[in-house]
Amino acid sequence: MAVTKVINVGLLLSGDARSPVIDAETLLVRDGVIAAVGRDADVPESEADRVIDARGCAVIPGLIDSHVHPVLGDYTPRQKQVGFLESELHGGVTTAISAGEVHLPGRPRDAAGVKALAILAARSFAAFRPGGMKVKGGAVILEPGLTEADFAEMAAQGVRTVGEIGLGAVKRPEEARPMVEWAKAHGMVVLMHMGGTSIPGSSTVTAEQVLAAGADVACHTNGGPTAVSPEEVSAIVRSGSVYVEIVHCGNPLMAVHAARQALDADALDRVILGNDAPSGTGVIPLGVPRVIAHLASLAEVDPAVAVAWATGNTARCHGLPQGRIAVGAPADLVFCDAPMGSVGEDLLGAFRAGDVPGVSVVMVDGDVVVRKSRNTPPPKRAAVVKGP
Repeated sequence: MAVTKVINVGLLLSGDARSPVIDAETLLVRDGVIAAVGRDADVPESEADRVIDARGCAVIPGLIDSHVHPVLGDYTPRQKQVGFLESELHGGVTTAISAGEVHLPGRPRDAAGVKALAILAARSFAAFRPGGMKVKGGAVILEPGLTEADFAEMAAQGVRTVGEIGLGAVKRPEEARPMVEWAKAHGMVVLMHMGGTSIPGSSTVTAEQVLAAGADVACHTNGGPTAVSPEEVSAIVRSGSVYVEIVHCGNPLMAVHAARQALDADALDRVILGNDAPSGTGVIPLGVPRVIAHLASLAEVDPAVAVAWATGNTARCHGLPQGRIAVGAPADLVFCDAPMGSVGEDLLGAFRAGDVPGVSVVMVDGDVVVRKSRNTPPPKRAAVVKGP
């Protein structure tokens, strides 16, 4: 794999909500990971096979979509659309996390079937990267009859997530709690639907139920798509433990409320951002950067912090090594800037103005997978790749 030196970075964001900006202008990438971060004089280029001149644009960790509903391959039977994950990649999303392969036609609703589907999806996406995107697939939907042995088997086969509780027949906290405990004992992250119904068969879920079930993530706290009351959202924020997920395919007013509540409660480390697509709302390739722009412009969230909500926070929630710019982290990097025509002078200014950035280059594990975004507007400052 090529050794890459990145030069002339205008803004470097860390993915850490507590310290979101890095005072550096140069990166060195070796063997797919970040080998050095610093000033140009501090980072040698004698070994570099490739140079990426950022030309003053921002470099951020690859965005992580905390909430997608794939099935198998890069196809959604929900919207009958091909290539929706790769389209997100062109918006700067380098990792997507399944909240359940719930849209499979004829989805099994028995213990053996949901276990088999989760294992199949996990194994499939472990070997398949749409356009280069990493997909954490295989989120088991809870159905009656699952045993602790089933969770042990799924974990051994790579299943790392419990899909949204409430999408299967197991809905009540008292039914879910034993399975949640088994899942956590085997290293799984537990998601739970929150808000009004989203698809036939789902149910309305309150903050009290999310907390009683012991979930790690309150999915689409701002609604998927219908939101609970502001008081319910505030209760999740005040819980002190549950991750607060804000999604694009939700209620925009409640997204602002959830973000402001998180700021007031100093819960910067517990907010994550997702798309919740494909859904009845549709497929939105730029959904995650749109949420960042929405919160930065309307909820007055520091855009550098909002980027951390869509990168480092989600990575920490799911135990992933990516989502940050630091020595030793995977080189999942997005080169982006204010789009042409924006009143914002740079990336942060564009987000504050409510504009999505223009993406020029995307790297995953040190490999350049996008050299020109097909979905974002052109950036004011575009990175140039010199070399293979």
